[in-house]
Amino acid sequence: MKTQSATQGSLGFLGSKPIRLELSDAHLSTDAGLLPIREFDEYFGFTRQFADALNSSRRDGSVLHSNQEIVRSRIYGILAEYEDQNDHGTLRHDPIFNIINNKPLDFELASQPTHSRFENSIDIPSLNRLRDVLIDQFISSFESSPDRITLDIDTFDDQTHGGQQLTFFHGFYDQYQYLPRVITCAENDMVIMCCLLFGTAKAFLAAADDLEYLVERLREAWPDVDIEFRADSGFAAPEMFDMCERLCLWYTIGYGMNPVLKAKSDSLLDEALAAYEDTDEPQRHFMYVDNYRSRSWEAPRLTIIKCEANRQGTNRRAVVTNRPGGLINPQGIYDEYVGRGESENRNKELKCGLHTDRLSDHRYMANLFRLYMHVESHNLLVRVRNEIVKPTWNPEPDLPEDALPVDARKRQENRRRREDPLGVGHPSTWRMLVIKVACEVVERARHIRVKLSSSWPWLNHYRAVVAATSQRLASARE
Repeated sequence: MKTQSATQGSLGFLGSKPIRLELSDAHLSTDAGLLPIREFDEYFGFTRQFADALNSSRRDGSVLHSNQEIVRSRIYGILAEYEDQNDHGTLRHDPIFNIINNKPLDFELASQPTHSRFENSIDIPSLNRLRDVLIDQFISSFESSPDRITLDIDTFDDQTHGGQQLTFFHGFYDQYQYLPRVITCAENDMVIMCCLLFGTAKAFLAAADDLEYLVERLREAWPDVDIEFRADSGFAAPEMFDMCERLCLWYTIGYGMNPVLKAKSDSLLDEALAAYEDTDEPQRHFMYVDNYRSRSWEAPRLTIIKCEANRQGTNRRAVVTNRPGGLINPQGIYDEYVGRGESENRNKELKCGLHTDRLSDHRYMANLFRLYMHVESHNLLVRVRNEIVKPTWNPEPDLPEDALPVDARKRQENRRRREDPLGVGHPSTWRMLVIKVACEVVERARHIRVKLSSSWPWLNHYRAVVAATSQRLASARE
């Protein structure tokens, strides 16, 4: 797209040397950092597999923009913080997005109305296939069958504005909303399954069915894998316990304190409080109840209770588990359960980093499709950062990371984030250090030249990502 180069104004704060503001007729963009991610995408086949799963009711004779073009524009737009359809009114002229879609620089990509029609044309069979695409891409992310994987399930609120289908007012969150639910893997941070619940749904609605489908798919690929399942108390429903046991999963699920559990743990809480008053040191005491049975349960289950006392007061929490170590080391089982808090960072990345709260189509199915695109954008970034992550720094080389005390693990994670900002970086970090970089694009007959500023302070991070793409492609050819 050509622009006028006439003077657009001037600034005089330098006194004798005025600053002239002009437009350039060069092909310029602010998102050159998407290119090495696109190189990884070509190797992984992420957006291609995603687009191939889609049917569209758009008439073939009038289709100028393919499913793959629209999907790539949206997924890469989300990565670069262009989360709204309206943003593509401008991005359709962006040279980097043309390169991403393998189009000439003067080609006009899909407009906002085209994106809207496309999202509203996706049918239910396509959404079912996208569910399998996420699982297939997760399985392919492992070079060999893992011995053990950990599945974390969680929901997050997604405020809505307008008259979207199946949004309702939620009293606790004090807003109209959807309730997205995701299942993530603690070993590689990928989202394996997602769904979009109506605004006032219970968190565990149909979660047992989703878990059954996912576990069956995983065991088709990895028959001998051990699967651990973790969830908060919102999923402490009888059908969830029953499904975990029927599927032979190791599970640890939060459970709300009730009068029975409080009565059983009162003496332990008193001990923790007395110890805190004597030492002025925070106290965490643990116990287990191996014969606790709720009225809705068919059999008793092992329940671990934590009693805590510190300057904020006292606190009691319980988890239900079938892990045999709970009888020997209840604190270890509970601390391992607390590790599921890391999965909440996936929710933060989706909601805040990738703006999954922009589910603003009217139709529910269109918004579910949007959720899938945000999840795919997240998974693509996760795969890229897992390719360039540095080895974890361990302050206790004689101990595995999982065996470290909680405080030591926190210190290790903080140092890791300083030393490896991309390997563990959230989307906002990737935008600042890699994605958001200005460039000039020059197209020749035999090549395309992308010119970056040599004074860009984060050029070393960009080079590291480009080098990782070259290394991955070179190893694939061997």
